Amino acid sequence: MTRHFLTLKDLSPSELIALIHRAIALKQDPMGSQTTDLLHLRTMVLIFEKSSTRTRISFEVACAHLGGSSVFLSPTDSQMSRGESISDTARIVSRMADLIVMRTGEHSRLSTMAEHSAVPVINALSQDFHPCQLLADLQTFFEHRGDIQGACVAFVGDGSSNVCQSWVNAATMMNFELRVGAPGGYHPRAELVSSAGKHCSLTTRPQDAVAGADLVLTDTWAGMGQEAEKAQRLDALADFQVNEDLMATASPDALFMHCLPAYRGQEVSAEVLEGPQSVVWDEAENRLHAQKALIELLMA
Repeated sequence: MTRHFLTLKDLSPSELIALIHRAIALKQDPMGSQTTDLLHLRTMVLIFEKSSTRTRISFEVACAHLGGSSVFLSPTDSQMSRGESISDTARIVSRMADLIVMRTGEHSRLSTMAEHSAVPVINALSQDFHPCQLLADLQTFFEHRGDIQGACVAFVGDGSSNVCQSWVNAATMMNFELRVGAPGGYHPRAELVSSAGKHCSLTTRPQDAVAGADLVLTDTWAGMGQEAEKAQRLDALADFQVNEDLMATASPDALFMHCLPAYRGQEVSAEVLEGPQSVVWDEAENRLHAQKALIELLMA
């Protein structure tokens, strides 16, 4: 049966832990001596309907390290831009390629692609979830602090973001506490919070979310597709900046993460982003290693 990776919950908790450890091992073997032939004569097709830096580079480099080739399709490169259906595209692409990586808007577009694809489909970002980012985030925490089980994680800012909603999934799978500090109207979807039970709590006070936390996260306040709401969002989230005063309320050895791109002076201060608690550059690099481990799992 073809396996897809559309949300973090497409993995079992044990698979997720094993994947993180595998990503760490692959990072220590940068020439890929164990996996260079995994994608030999295989092709990855990247269908990106939204712009990208880290995601595109990490997937294309991962494919090259694993011995494969990649084809990149921007929004204007495929017939989908002229109305060809996702289902037809999935049938055609999966008869020629071995793996589809899709970056899109509505999550239902990914679900349709996976439903009609004969090869694995990976969610490289959708409006609702960003599970590949979580693989890198979790790897980064494991590298710096060990197992995240039992830890306290704080997400501050736009709790309705795809990254935060993926962290809600992670909390239940990895057995840690997630506190989301966000203004009203910017919380994760109610059904996600409900399904997380004791693992996820909401507050409208960022100080309550961050107090004693082992990890503090944020994300841009106006993501792709939200440009028209930017002024409204900046106003609503103005009191939710992660700065030195807020980080001072976290655990003394708390880490700071941001999926990037970061806008200094908005969701995070320059002092925190560039400060000693920030691991954002490791986090960004780990997109490559975590995705190599994911491809290995889906394709081996």
